[in-house]
Amino acid sequence: MQIGRRLFLQGSVAAAALLAIPRALLAAAWPEKAFGAEAAAKAMTELFGTDQAAPSTAISLTAPEIAENGAVVPISVETTLENVRSVSIVVEKNPRPLAVTFDIPPGTLPDVACRIKMGQTSPVTAVVQTDSGVYSASKEVKVTIGGCGG
Repeated sequence: MQIGRRLFLQGSVAAAALLAIPRALLAAAWPEKAFGAEAAAKAMTELFGTDQAAPSTAISLTAPEIAENGAVVPISVETTLENVRSVSIVVEKNPRPLAVTFDIPPGTLPDVACRIKMGQTSPVTAVVQTDSGVYSASKEVKVTIGGCGG
């Protein structure tokens, strides 16, 4: 029985190590400083190395003009820009402006949708990072009931 127990323990340690690898990789890629930033410009700088994004008509940002409940604001972003690396959504007046960022693998259609929280009426900006630069499209969303502590 000693050999069986030893084999079981070795297998358990190996399995635990394999399960820890994806978690370690995700932690390394997590842009903690960008998500923790309290200003939109700081979040952009942490995420892209610049707080400037060129406005682009190739980005389609869909958001309601009036959000009746700031806790669930539907947002979708799609673009015809080529070689898209990431798509992010920044809500200027939120306590933490960076709402979400999606890494876009090569060959993937850059079309994302989600629901975000908004504390108050604010510009919502879709920021698209490509091989050639950082581009954006914005829209003002009016919030009638706040979702971020409002």
